[in-house]
This record gives sequence, structure tokens and C-alpha cells, in this order.
Amino acid sequence: MTAAIIAIVGPTASGKTDLSLFLATELNGEIVSADSMQIYRGLDIGTAKIEPEKRSVPHYLIDIIEPHEQFSVADYKQLADETITNIIKRGKRPIFVGGTGLYLQSVLDGLLFPEPAKDEILRRRLLDEAAELGNEYMYRRLLSCDEDSARKIHPNDIRRIVRALEVYIKTGTPLSKLQKEYRELAPRYKTIWIGITANRERLYKRIDERVDQMIAAGLLDEVTNLYKKGLAPDSTAYQALGYKEMIWYLQGLVTLDEAIRILKRDTRHYAKRQLSWFRRDKRIKWFDYDDYVDTIALYQAVLEHIKKTDLVGLEEPQ
Repeated sequence: MTAAIIAIVGPTASGKTDLSLFLATELNGEIVSADSMQIYRGLDIGTAKIEPEKRSVPHYLIDIIEPHEQFSVADYKQLADETITNIIKRGKRPIFVGGTGLYLQSVLDGLLFPEPAKDEILRRRLLDEAAELGNEYMYRRLLSCDEDSARKIHPNDIRRIVRALEVYIKTGTPLSKLQKEYRELAPRYKTIWIGITANRERLYKRIDERVDQMIAAGLLDEVTNLYKKGLAPDSTAYQALGYKEMIWYLQGLVTLDEAIRILKRDTRHYAKRQLSWFRRDKRIKWFDYDDYVDTIALYQAVLEHIKKTDLVGLEEPQ
């Protein structure tokens, strides 16, 4: 029988990557990224992508598309299913790690519903309206017809805002309601969910330190290179944390110090939204750094929890 999948979740900068490497070594695992920005080639420093030389075990779903390409949750789900199958065939354990809750739930819980076919004419019209009236106007419009979806989308994520509006206009039903109705009663895979976090002060300090490390590692040069190559303003990659702030600096809209300050602030806000998302899931067993004498003690506690609760009989996708 095959051991359960492990899913490591938590806010940005909480230490998910290091924990995943430890568990993969201890539990014969291979790592599947569940990060909506690490899929893009060239977005390395700003996404805190683990360097190839530090990948002591195989990693998947990193560097799979170009920054200008579109990529949906459905695309991720298909690739993740294929990856799970291949990992299990090799006798290894899939370990998902990342902070993109929708990616994880679409694969492990089957939250993704069959959306209406894309309507390029309608989408173009909505994008034109966004360009003319602004992201804030489109976000308020979504709030008025699908508040649940709007609360899960960043006000500047115009691609997802437009998609939710497109679904509502075509079907007359909010995207969030369609997702809820389609949600499967049982998870698609048997999974052990692990959450890792710290108190607010410690987490925010880790975030600030990570941003400073990114700047020192050459984040501005990375963004400058992408910007010169013509990264499209309506692309998801353009809106990514760390990239849009540096682009504002390159455009002369803010000073570098101001861009860094905004990046730290927005990353803290993002971490808070991630925690709110995952805290709703009662299956997640949370481990807080402040409850342990050091990081190794926390890792050992996570490992013991997995060994005690390890499930068997991994199910095929439904």
C-alpha cells in the first residue's frame, strides 16, 4: 500500500521549503511545488525559488512556463495529477509544499469545477473596461455580484477578476457558488496536512529579512531584465509580489526605498491572507515555532506526527 501524500502549507517566509527538504529525506519523498509564481521561468529571486543546487531531492512544477504565458488552476491540476502518478510509480511519496491554497485544494480535494468555455470576445471587452475604468472599479463590480470570489482575489489581480466576471455574465451564477456546488464530498487523495507558522512579530521579521535578502541577491536586476524583455502588464507574473514594486521603481513612480517598504508591507498582508485561507481547514495540524526550543525540535515533532497518523491506500483521482 502507498503512504499518504503530505501537504505542507503556511504563510510566506514561514520555512516551508526547509521543512519539505527534511521530510523528503526522512520519508522517501519527492517535492511538488504548489506556488503560483514559482511556475514561471526567470522569476527566481522574487519568488524565493529554491536554487537547483540545493534541491537534494527531485522537485516538480517549478520553471514550467514563460512569464508571458497564461496558466490556470485547471492546468496545474492536470500536471499535478500526472506528477503524483509518476512519483508513486517510482515508489516515492509526493510532498506538496506551497502557499497557493487554491492549487492545493484543486488537486487534493477536487475543488475545481468544469468552468464555462472561454469567451474571448467577452474577455477582451472586460479587459478593455479594466484599462479604461481601472482595477478598483472592476473589483467593486465583482464584489457586487460575487462577494465570496472577490474576497479571495487581490484587487489588482485583474486576470482572475475578469475571469470571475466572465463566468457570472455567461452563467448568471457566481463563480464561488458554482465551485461550492461542484465540490466533491470526499478528497481525491488521502493527505496529511501540515501547517507551519510563527507569532506575528517573528513572522513579520522573517518576511522583512527575506525581502532584504532578495534585494541583496539581485532582485532589481532580475526584474529589470524581465521588464526590458517586455513583460506584459496584464500578465500574472507582472503582478507578482516583488516584481510590480520593482517595476514601479523602474517607471519612476517610487524611490527604491519606497518600493522596498511597499514590498515588505504587501508581503505581510499576503501572509495574513494566506493564514486566513488555511485556518479554515480543520484538517491541518499546525506547528508553531514558538512552541519548540529550536527548528530541529519542530521538524522532529512534525515527523512524529506524520508517522503516527500516516494513512495507507492512496486513491486514484476521481
